[in-house]
Amino acid sequence: MSFEQATFGAGCFWGVEHVFRKVPGVSDVVVGYAGGSTPDPDYRQVCTGMTGHAEVAQVTFDPAVLSYEQLLEVFWGIHDPTQVDRQGPDHGSQYRSVVLVHSPEQRAAAEASKTQIAGRYDRPVATQIAEIGAFFPAEEYHQEYYAKTGHAPYCHAIPPGLLQELGLVPAEA
Repeated sequence: MSFEQATFGAGCFWGVEHVFRKVPGVSDVVVGYAGGSTPDPDYRQVCTGMTGHAEVAQVTFDPAVLSYEQLLEVFWGIHDPTQVDRQGPDHGSQYRSVVLVHSPEQRAAAEASKTQIAGRYDRPVATQIAEIGAFFPAEEYHQEYYAKTGHAPYCHAIPPGLLQELGLVPAEA
C-alpha cells in the first residue's frame, strides 16, 4: 500500500481534522502549522498572526480508495472558501482557506478544482494554493482534540450526501 499526503487549511484545525478522520480512505490526520516563515512555531505564536502560518490538517490517504480530487471536494464542502482570513467565529490569517500542495500533480488538480467550484459562489474564492514547505505538528493537546475532550465540533461538518455523491460510501436505501 502506498499512501499520499494532502494538506488543507479551512479555519480551526480541530474541525478540519474531525471531518477528514471520517472520510473513507483517510488513514491519519495530524494538525499543525504551515505556510509561514517562523521555524517550529507554537500555538501562541501562530495566534498572533505574525508567523505567517495557517492552522492546517495534514491528511494521509490511500489513493487506491480515495483520490486527491475527492479530498478536494470534501475540503470545498466543509468551509466557505470566499471568506478571507476567517471561518465562522474564528478570524485571523491563521484561519485562512489554503491548499498546500505536495506535488505538481496536486497543484494542477487544486487549481482546476478551484476554478470549477468558483461558479458555486457569488463572491470570489479566496483560497490560496501554495507549496507545502515546512509542516510543524501542533502540540499534542491539539491532536484529536474533539475525541479527547468530548466537545462537539462547532464549525465544520460534511455536507449531507457528499460522501455518497463522491462514491465513498454506499447511497442510503
